[in-house]
Amino acid sequence: MAPDAAAIWSGVLQAATLLLMLALLYRPLGDWIARIYTSPKDWRVERGLYRVVGVDSGSEQTWTAYVRAVLIFSLMGVLFVYALQRCQAVLPYSLGLPAVPEGLAFNTAVSFVTNTNWQSYSPELTMGYTVQLAGLAVQNFVSAAVGIAVAIALVRGFARRDSTTIGNFWVDLVRGVTRLLLPLAVIGALALLAAGVVQNFTGLTEVATITGGTQVLPGGPVASQEAIKELGTNGGGFFNANSAHPFENPTPWSNVLEMLLILAIPFAMPRAFGKIIGDNRQGYAILAVMGALFVASIVAGTWLEALNLGTAPQLAGAPMEGKEQRFGLFGSTLFAGVTTLTSTGAVNSMHDSYTALGGMMPMVNMMLGEVAPGGVGSGLYGMLVLAVIAVFVGGLLVGRTPEYLGKKIGPREIKLASLYILVTPTLVLAGTALSFGIPAIRADMESTSIWNPGIHGMSEVLYAFTSAANNNGSAFAGLTANTPWLNTALGIAMLLGRFIPIVLVLALAGSLAAQSTRPTTVGTLPTHRPQFVGLLAVVSVIITALTYFPVLALGPLAEGLV
Repeated sequence: MAPDAAAIWSGVLQAATLLLMLALLYRPLGDWIARIYTSPKDWRVERGLYRVVGVDSGSEQTWTAYVRAVLIFSLMGVLFVYALQRCQAVLPYSLGLPAVPEGLAFNTAVSFVTNTNWQSYSPELTMGYTVQLAGLAVQNFVSAAVGIAVAIALVRGFARRDSTTIGNFWVDLVRGVTRLLLPLAVIGALALLAAGVVQNFTGLTEVATITGGTQVLPGGPVASQEAIKELGTNGGGFFNANSAHPFENPTPWSNVLEMLLILAIPFAMPRAFGKIIGDNRQGYAILAVMGALFVASIVAGTWLEALNLGTAPQLAGAPMEGKEQRFGLFGSTLFAGVTTLTSTGAVNSMHDSYTALGGMMPMVNMMLGEVAPGGVGSGLYGMLVLAVIAVFVGGLLVGRTPEYLGKKIGPREIKLASLYILVTPTLVLAGTALSFGIPAIRADMESTSIWNPGIHGMSEVLYAFTSAANNNGSAFAGLTANTPWLNTALGIAMLLGRFIPIVLVLALAGSLAAQSTRPTTVGTLPTHRPQFVGLLAVVSVIITALTYFPVLALGPLAEGLV
């Protein structure tokens, strides 16, 4: 049964409202982000924090020192969140829950520190309020701030000339939290409260049902965590049903609001990029590529799901399995596209229940590299790395000097960019292959993890490693991931998928900052015109298609053609 006219117009209205609100936020939010990272003045609270940790906010770091700071800070985060989970039983507001097992605690600590928020557990049955607030919610702030800091460091690499430094990580981290994420999270939490999202510390409440029975309902500080979960493109959920839970996402209005929180910063980052380098046209070019890929993906994903392919959806009359009636088909596929085109693992419908080809699109969105618009910070630096490759390819095609924003793209730069785009596919394909290629692991996967044997089981494992390596966090929920192999393998994929690209990006930033700016000549490829926008979009898609098409043919494509 095809969607009726009312459902179609409802979906169009939701998408149009979202795009309009993003357009209104683009300039003011992007300009504010640029001012945050270029202002020479520190706020009083920031000066207090610098004194506590012993940081000189006036000093800057080389790219190697910046890398060390990122890695040390993140390692301390992993250890702290792990210890917090292991000590949960003796913490206040533990709700009587025991300590989190070692393997799951490791996976969860890595997940939240890497901005992945992959959850191999039912949150309301596993995590008390102290762990949720002091561990997971804090990492939602700082892991997002790390991503923005790395993106700004790369932008400085393009903007500076003959420089040995790319900024100060500790200053960038603190400013990202105090001036950007925390104020917006407060506003977002108040808006979510107004929309009906719960916020309390009441624990478990027993209520009488209309049938005369009783039911235990969980509460918690949901709105405050939900705001930064979406704003920082973190994902995860306070409840097991994630953003499909009525306490997290009660109405179609809150659904649009949560998508706005997810997209606001990533889509504003190109404006900040243009302001910092002194050429807003370059920011609009990056925005155009992100926007074109975003719209194309949303349209394709919705269309494929609305085709209603498959015996079960046709017998049911519509592909509504795993979707909430209050969101409908279009509100579900729009949310799925938004969260997988960014590094947000939140879901308001179960992707595992989508049709084969409809469920392929969230997977493809992540395989694209999450650059349309991507996560906070990671989307911009991912797209800029692709721009470096596009400039190099364009120079080869037309015989022009490979330069981007006045910086020469030489062997060192193209090697770093090439390694960057190879990291994630290597982790995805290697993790999937090892899960089926090692007999003992395969036997455990088939007996414990995969509840849908055959082609769809293959797709579930592929989705899991794609999500982990791209630091997304969503899942084909039919896969049981709380096993020794998957907790370890996915944890390693999250770590390497986050920090190897960051090291390569910061090395690229250092290489670019050390260069002089070359004057524009007739041999320079213009990078603000529609021709370059088209080239960059094509390069982004081709890299994905050539890398992942063979494994997609074994999974969702094969399932969709059966």
